[in-house]
Amino acid sequence: MAGTQIPSIFDVWNWFQGATSGTGSILALVAGLFVVAGFWKMFEKAGKPPWGALIPIYNVILIAEIAGRPIWWALLWCVCLFIPCLGWIVGAVIWFIFMWDIALRFGKSVLFAIGMYFLLPIFAIILGFGKAQYR
Repeated sequence: MAGTQIPSIFDVWNWFQGATSGTGSILALVAGLFVVAGFWKMFEKAGKPPWGALIPIYNVILIAEIAGRPIWWALLWCVCLFIPCLGWIVGAVIWFIFMWDIALRFGKSVLFAIGMYFLLPIFAIILGFGKAQYR
């Protein structure tokens, strides 16, 4: 059997990586579109400009306002993204507080806030397109 080669693990990994990278990119794009659509409707319900869902730092400022938190919380969250380890932990806590406050302001439970934290694309659509009203 001259000329027959057994593929190395690196060949298999490269094939797998190439086969799945397109799928991951498409899923990330769809998830991002779900978040933007959900935030768009959520911002409308809260009386904020819906186009704010499209602008990166401005949308976090709007989220802080909807949550009833001062704007500096949104800016602190943005800064935390650039501080390794401790900043990421603080940022995760701030984001959870935002989700908790937003869920409560729309009449949802803390379990809904946990869902928003871990599965934002799904729960943003539920909140934005559902019957919940901003209080």
